[in-house]
Amino acid sequence: ISLFTLLPLRLISRVWGFINSIYLPQWLRKPVIGTYSRLFNCSLEEAILEDLRLYPNLGEFFKRDLKPGLRPITEGNNVVSPADGSIIHFGKVEDEKIEQVKGVTYSLRAFLGPQTWQQVNDQIIESTQQYRKNLLRNKTDQNTSLYHCVIYLAPGDYHKFHSPVEWQMIFRRHFPGKLLSVRPSFARWFPRLFTINERVAYIGEWMHGFFSLTAVGATNVGSIKVYCDDELKTNKPHFFGKRAFYDKKFDKTVKFAKGDAFGEFNLGSTIVLVFEAPNDFDFNVNSGDKVKYGQLLSSSSKQL
Repeated sequence: ISLFTLLPLRLISRVWGFINSIYLPQWLRKPVIGTYSRLFNCSLEEAILEDLRLYPNLGEFFKRDLKPGLRPITEGNNVVSPADGSIIHFGKVEDEKIEQVKGVTYSLRAFLGPQTWQQVNDQIIESTQQYRKNLLRNKTDQNTSLYHCVIYLAPGDYHKFHSPVEWQMIFRRHFPGKLLSVRPSFARWFPRLFTINERVAYIGEWMHGFFSLTAVGATNVGSIKVYCDDELKTNKPHFFGKRAFYDKKFDKTVKFAKGDAFGEFNLGSTIVLVFEAPNDFDFNVNSGDKVKYGQLLSSSSKQL
């Protein structure tokens, strides 16, 4: 694994991005894109453009739009899946640890970084328990807890991601990092993978308090695009190794309705949700489940 981290995966990902952008003559599109589609079991019948000859390059095929109405958004004050993919892990955040797969954890503090988006001196948050509790809006009434959910997007999945709740976003933190594979089979052997890879965390609040959505990069996924954040540039060589992270506080609060388009990957990758919810909050999915964006992730609760 140590040797794997030394591979020039960021460069490989940039090269792959260049290949994806190469214009394909129309006669070549069907064999090239069709081969990719069959290899990764893409659902062509769901795309607005089913004719592969209409995609000028592989990149446009990766970003294909779905037919309207194909992903109904579950109504109500609940959490829905932000993307098509597989549930890797979920649950309550205990002792500031998050599981990336069963039995393999990483630090919440390392994943999100210092809480400088709040009016707080992060240096006084010494214990891991303090860090977790300080994220909560309701710090004293003990009626809420912190939860997480990890969703893996495979190369054949729909590559765009959406807002999983109605919320308002105030802050972005970009961590330049490595671009290791995030396939569950690899994540099982690589502790702290999600704190090492390049990622972009968007932080704000929803009706129950703290809410964050983090897009995690991966090998051949050097580009993460977020529609409301034109300044975001990922997998750039001049960023890597200079600073641990780059922050942006939005001049105006950015509001999202549930199901709103949020961003896209160039290939498969991972979305990590970390959020505050009532103590009786419960998930209605299992690890390994395939989900579609807009699909309910949480069971009904009298407080939701």
